[in-house]
Amino acid sequence: MIDKSSPMPIYYQIEEEIKLQITTGILKPGDILKSEREYAEYYQVSRMTIRQAINNLVSQGLIYKRKGSGTYVQEKKIEQGLNGLTSFTEDMKSRGLEPSNRLIHFKLIPATSAIASKLKIDVHTPVYEIKRIRLGDNTPIAIETNIIPANTVKGLTEDIIAKSLYDYIENTLHLKIGKAMQIIESSIATKAEAELLGIAKQSPILLIERETHLADGTPLEIVKSSYRADRYKFMISMNR
Repeated sequence: MIDKSSPMPIYYQIEEEIKLQITTGILKPGDILKSEREYAEYYQVSRMTIRQAINNLVSQGLIYKRKGSGTYVQEKKIEQGLNGLTSFTEDMKSRGLEPSNRLIHFKLIPATSAIASKLKIDVHTPVYEIKRIRLGDNTPIAIETNIIPANTVKGLTEDIIAKSLYDYIENTLHLKIGKAMQIIESSIATKAEAELLGIAKQSPILLIERETHLADGTPLEIVKSSYRADRYKFMISMNR
């Protein structure tokens, strides 16, 4: 309970109490919080005080507001380490989540000059363009577009990419994946991205672009992804 005689601001005490309920599991992911009016009556404070506590918890990513519905406890974010190169499928499985895909399109296209330059192939050389929604436990996590040279990764089909692309490359084609360069930046979701990811328009997202190479240096793929910032975070361990 809050202490109105304390020098600590009341909104902060309420914020910390709700935060404690979340971290201890009293309030679970997906639970709906009391309304501002209900909290104000419970704590005998103004709705403005409650609003400040709630807004602070929203900014910390612990809760989120759904227009016309209420305020909910945020799902726990999926952490991905940046110390190694893994596929989305491997990443989900390592966290005990069931990976799946929703295919938007899978087609063979001629390489543009920009694609050809990055993949070190001739312009108009055939490349696969694979656009998918990536899901963990049936929850949309990211929109991902892969550009892969068809002469390097042969025989791709929809059935293969529905499983694990990296598994096919390494265990069927026996190509050794070497390293990748990855760039991450923040953005806000477009209307199209928001609809595919099941989030509100202009919600924060993480834009990721990766260029992957085989162990012998041959360019393997260009990957562009839009990740839900409310469900995903990246972690790196650094030594001095």
